[in-house]
Amino acid sequence: MMDTAQDLITAAAALIVGAALGWAAHTAAGRRSRVREQRFFGLPDGSECVLVTHRDSASTHASIPRHDALALLGLASVVENCGAHAEVAPHDTGLQGFGARTEFCVGDPTAHRRLAAHLGNLLPGVTVHPGDETGMDRATFTIGGTAYRAEPGAVEYVLLARLTGGEGGRPVFLAAGQRPVTHRAAVRHLVRNRAKLARKYGADGSFCLLLKVVNSQAYGPDVVELVADMTKVATAAAAPEPRPSRSRRAGKTN
Repeated sequence: MMDTAQDLITAAAALIVGAALGWAAHTAAGRRSRVREQRFFGLPDGSECVLVTHRDSASTHASIPRHDALALLGLASVVENCGAHAEVAPHDTGLQGFGARTEFCVGDPTAHRRLAAHLGNLLPGVTVHPGDETGMDRATFTIGGTAYRAEPGAVEYVLLARLTGGEGGRPVFLAAGQRPVTHRAAVRHLVRNRAKLARKYGADGSFCLLLKVVNSQAYGPDVVELVADMTKVATAAAAPEPRPSRSRRAGKTN
């Protein structure tokens, strides 16, 4: 009888110790994962960040497009998980330079002033077509000599980038797309693949990915394909257009 009681006590103690060790290991793993996430997003405990968006040009009110608003909600969840604090700012208000705090810039670069500025300064190898008076080719990306045109509802493109620069070294995340649904798709891709992206590019690394959103009319932001890693070509200065030779400019003379 005594042996049975001792065996039960020993087994119970072993279970308690095992559970405690398992809990400690799980807690330590969770803590390490959180630290890696904070480093990747540049969001240590108690830090500040800014979410920059633009207003819906089709609305008479100062509203944010629905998909952009949902993208911001996804980013707000990341900020909260990291123990940081977020400010939402319109694209056309005077903001400080970049690098002092993490920034998430979401929107259409033909309408989003700050996003357009970041593309020009940080991704000089990317050209965004403003479109003609009819809106034709609006927001078409040209990267490395290739044009990526939207087929609304069927094929649309978005750039997802993590870039560093300026004072402080905090990253700037860009979701620059051809329609609001692509911005949401890019943010989803970033959040779902943050650990994979951190492993591939490093917790402090920069990248620029071109994503393709397929059949958004039927699937919304859910079907996303990686077209290419554009980091090298997008961060390089665009090659100048060739200038005509002097003789061709002046014409033939006798």
